[in-house]
Amino acid sequence: MTINQLSVFVENKIGSLVDVTKTLYENEIDMRTLSVAETPDFGVLRAIVNDPEKTARLLTDAGYVCKLTPVLAVAIDDRPGGMYRVLQTLEQHSINLEYTYAFVTRTTDTAYMVLRVADNEKAIQVLQEQNIRLVSAQEVFKL
Repeated sequence: MTINQLSVFVENKIGSLVDVTKTLYENEIDMRTLSVAETPDFGVLRAIVNDPEKTARLLTDAGYVCKLTPVLAVAIDDRPGGMYRVLQTLEQHSINLEYTYAFVTRTTDTAYMVLRVADNEKAIQVLQEQNIRLVSAQEVFKL
């Protein structure tokens, strides 16, 4: 069970992120997660949005370079060690974690991690074997 993550290359200058979010706002695109990694010249905005294909089209039409990437989302206990359990499971099964980011909700004691791994299918199998709950895109948007 993967989720399509939107990655957008954004020039690292005043107003660039405002322009991206304005496009999302004007087209009623809802973001559940957001991560920005930057260099001096550009940033990569990674987000889970309610309609990734539409969003990629809109932003591409607006001149942005976009990519959809299948990622995993897992539910973890929002306490010390919650993240460690997931990372340890991946490491024990030789699954390379390329990057991760997390988010929490206001109503539960659960946090959520978005994982970009080298082998989604293997990661899905081992996480399920360890009773680590994978989260669907639909569930993310109900949080």
